[in-house]
Amino acid sequence: QVQLVESGGGLVQAGGSLRLSCEVSGRRVSIVDMGWYRQAAGKQRELVATISSGAGTNYADSVKGRFTIFRDYAKNTLYLQMNSLKPEDTAVYYCNAHYTVGPVERVRNLEVWGQGTLLTVSS
Repeated sequence: QVQLVESGGGLVQAGGSLRLSCEVSGRRVSIVDMGWYRQAAGKQRELVATISSGAGTNYADSVKGRFTIFRDYAKNTLYLQMNSLKPEDTAVYYCNAHYTVGPVERVRNLEVWGQGTLLTVSS
């Protein structure tokens, strides 16, 4: 099994910065892509940013230019650097990974989520 453990959430003032971390542990697998999602109170979970195995990135329009997703392969950790935070960024942030296991002739595509970390941005 693969586990994702997020950390770094907290309370920050509007305009401030914070970095979220997501550590990948468990069996060695081939990760296809990873991402950050968020869910504000009373709203559906939404995509924040993703990064592919080739390091291609994708961002929600609402965070473009403010957030940066990147991976440290040596530490097996995914990060989300968040700058110029706004109150509307307040949400529980979840780490996600798509990966494959098994031989080529019997490969399985799997998905795993972290438990989430709360970010609160005060105005």
